[in-house]
Amino acid sequence: DGKVSSVSVQQLIEQISCMNKAKMIDHVGGMEEGAYEIYNCVEKTIKQDILGCEMTDLEGKDLGNKEDSAAPEEEVFGDVLWDAHDEQEQMEAFQQASNSTCELGFEKYFERLNDLVAAPAPIPPLLVSGGPGSGKSLLLSKWIQLQQKHSPNTLILYHFVGRPMSTSSESALIIKRLTLKLMQHSWLVSPLTFDPAKLLEEFPRWLEKLSARHQGSIIIIIDSIDQIQQAEKHMKWLIDPLPVNVRVIVSVNVETCPQAWRLWPTLHLDPLNSKDVKSLISAECNSANVKLTKEQEKKLERHCRSATTCNALYVTLLGKTIACVGNTGNIDEILQQCCQCQDTVSLYRLVLRSIQESLQSDKEKDLLREILCVIGVSHNGVSESELMELYPELTSAVLASLLHSLHKMCLLTYGCGLLKFQHLQAWEMVKLEYMEAGENVISSYRQKLVEYFTMQLRVLIFICFSFNSQDRVTWRSADELPWLFQQQGDKQKLHKCLLNLFVSQNLYKRGHFAELLSYWQLVGKDKSSMAAEYFDSLKEYEKSSEGEESMICLADLYETLGRFLKDLGLLSQAVAPLQRSLEIRETALDPDHPRVAQSLHQLAGVYVQWKKFGNAEQLYKQALEISENAYGAEHPRVARELDALATLYQKQNKYEQAEQLRKKSFKIRQKAARQKGSLCGFALLRQRALQLEELTLGKDTSDNARTLNELGVLYYLQNNLETAELFLKRSLEMRERVLGSDHPDCAQSLNNLAALYNEKKHYDKAEELYEKALDIRRRALAPDHPSLAYTVKHLAVLYKKMGKLDKAVPLYELAVEIRQKSFGPKHPSVATALVNLAVLYCQMKKQIEALPLYERALKIYEDSFGQMHPRVGETLKNLAVLSYERGDFEKAAELYKRAMEIKEAETLLIGGKATSRHSSSGDTFSSKSALSPNALLEHGQR
Repeated sequence: DGKVSSVSVQQLIEQISCMNKAKMIDHVGGMEEGAYEIYNCVEKTIKQDILGCEMTDLEGKDLGNKEDSAAPEEEVFGDVLWDAHDEQEQMEAFQQASNSTCELGFEKYFERLNDLVAAPAPIPPLLVSGGPGSGKSLLLSKWIQLQQKHSPNTLILYHFVGRPMSTSSESALIIKRLTLKLMQHSWLVSPLTFDPAKLLEEFPRWLEKLSARHQGSIIIIIDSIDQIQQAEKHMKWLIDPLPVNVRVIVSVNVETCPQAWRLWPTLHLDPLNSKDVKSLISAECNSANVKLTKEQEKKLERHCRSATTCNALYVTLLGKTIACVGNTGNIDEILQQCCQCQDTVSLYRLVLRSIQESLQSDKEKDLLREILCVIGVSHNGVSESELMELYPELTSAVLASLLHSLHKMCLLTYGCGLLKFQHLQAWEMVKLEYMEAGENVISSYRQKLVEYFTMQLRVLIFICFSFNSQDRVTWRSADELPWLFQQQGDKQKLHKCLLNLFVSQNLYKRGHFAELLSYWQLVGKDKSSMAAEYFDSLKEYEKSSEGEESMICLADLYETLGRFLKDLGLLSQAVAPLQRSLEIRETALDPDHPRVAQSLHQLAGVYVQWKKFGNAEQLYKQALEISENAYGAEHPRVARELDALATLYQKQNKYEQAEQLRKKSFKIRQKAARQKGSLCGFALLRQRALQLEELTLGKDTSDNARTLNELGVLYYLQNNLETAELFLKRSLEMRERVLGSDHPDCAQSLNNLAALYNEKKHYDKAEELYEKALDIRRRALAPDHPSLAYTVKHLAVLYKKMGKLDKAVPLYELAVEIRQKSFGPKHPSVATALVNLAVLYCQMKKQIEALPLYERALKIYEDSFGQMHPRVGETLKNLAVLSYERGDFEKAAELYKRAMEIKEAETLLIGGKATSRHSSSGDTFSSKSALSPNALLEHGQR
């Protein structure tokens, strides 16, 4: 009920408020919503503070031009989709690999690695080889740390491959990640193919191009490269001559190294000498205060002399085993048992049995087996909460105790919050210990996970429909379920799973394009069949989509499909879903909303690949205009549109225009990079807010007033509306005192306050402030100024929302005038404004006034886009409705027939059959309209 539930909670809150690195979430409402809010907060903290992905919910806000707002994480790399989980997994793998404090005589290897970097080009990759557990990952991670410390100008890109068949071993994802890292460091934002074959083929060219832009050396390190699926086939670029400033180091297992690579210069890790063995075991024993006798030390030294017993992993595990039982058991007895283990797998088996013996009941032993087996058969691991749900009899205390033992003894580790095996030998041991019966046992555990994630998916989809958000279908369901069906060989269930739009969207938007494609190939569907089936599924989903939130979600799904088809090279099929996404966003949001710019940008990208440069240019320019109005002229989103236009001009040999835009874009990115510094996301907002608060303690100045306005915007972005209101009010008051109440800066504060009240549904207050802002801007600004257009648009929308249609009419008319002055009378943007005005007249039952506006809009759309464009079809449907209501049934039928021909042509492109029920350019003529002359549906665009 909004009250603190107990004294202990009150004490906790007081403790948290005193901490620097703490965030408190104050939520009143349902448990599911509260849990989801906390999940979002934690995920944002990971992405922003730890991984450095800047993101914001700005697109859902109405606060005008804000230079400090950050682009969503997707925009960090232009149009390329990026998975924060994959990046986090790599950071954790690096940290885990470098965890040991023992150097194990690595100095001699460091010198050899340093020689490689200093050697003159060209030079082939260096092969770091050794047996399983010989310390290859440790060596490379320690050397990376040294290079980062002593050679700051050297760019080091690393990738640690985990278990075979896991996400980290997928070649296309590895190459994409390395390319994106290079692009990030060279400030280059260019379109990147998602097609796995093309990605691998083009990587050498990207490496050549991007290395030329880097001032210094580039070192690429891939650990356990032989664990990559079909490594020799997918890593062919290693055989080609490398750019002069690029060095490549790869580590392999001696036994599984491809034959062709054995000719490369090789650094082989020798077995540990007796001194290193003693050092490692002593370190483990000392940490547990265990003292070995001279005789015991000699016995260990004699034992660790074979190739399989003197590698780093075996010796570390041996030391931990002795240290673990040293204080409570007989060291001589455990030494005797260890000496019978001649390799790491058999030593792991001894470790597991000692853990089993420490358990108090058969039930706990059974749970231990279940935990290890389900983790082993999963794609990327299993979380603690998932284990608790899979095994309801598993208590928190038992789970914590088991995981402590398994983690301490190097069986399990954590990656992205998931439990997984720390080393391959641990998983091999589990298979020998628990799965000797073979594939049937493995299949039964996979089936258990299939049932669990299928149930989770049903629950998540239900929540999605209840709360109108597709984000509740998590990466876990999307990662595990299709992969498990693939492993089970169940093509029918895999096919059904892929047609779950949210699962496919989740995989695609995280950049797992190759994985998604491989699933479709397994079920035997070609690209065209896949496209048609997705489109049909979307049409079915659209039938149940009601309300603004559902339509926004639907637009995202259509955009994902369009981008997926574009990446498949199905350009003609990609147009229809992207166009539909654009129409829905214009309807559900606003024609000048930033997400509309996103749709325009994606659609333009298809036209560029299709060589329809005129269409693409027009769309990019519209996207640029919307982005400038929404974010300000110096925002990274604006730079993205400038880059896209520059690339387009370059393709048309308009080099001078392209160069001007690139320079402008570069300045924006340079400024953004300087502002960003070493801080990211929420940490940046927090520190910026604190700095601004200090500044506002000074006297009244225009700078301090601007600072207060920025503070209000920052708090608004954090959804702290009450605090935002205080700062925006203070900004307005200070500006009125310092600059006078008619200054344009006062209009900015009024506008932002109005947007805030609109968000809080205080429409009367918002109306008053928007009217004041409009009055100031009309007198102070040029008739076609973007700020004036912004206020006109939002006040008009507010009037319409409040039912004050008579007041809205002159503003919609003014919007038409502004667009005509900005773009000329024949621009599609003018047609959109005309349709908006016509929609308003129809709502006021003024069909006669609406008719010429629709007709003029139709002419502009036809001249701009051609006779068969969806915009033309939507406008024809609106005209058909008008003609029907005026009693001109023959003309209505003719117009409707033309509209349906355009719709059929559109759906034929994609293979779909169902027609759309929603419109972007106004109303949709439907069977309801035909039955009732008065049934004019609510018009879409605002």
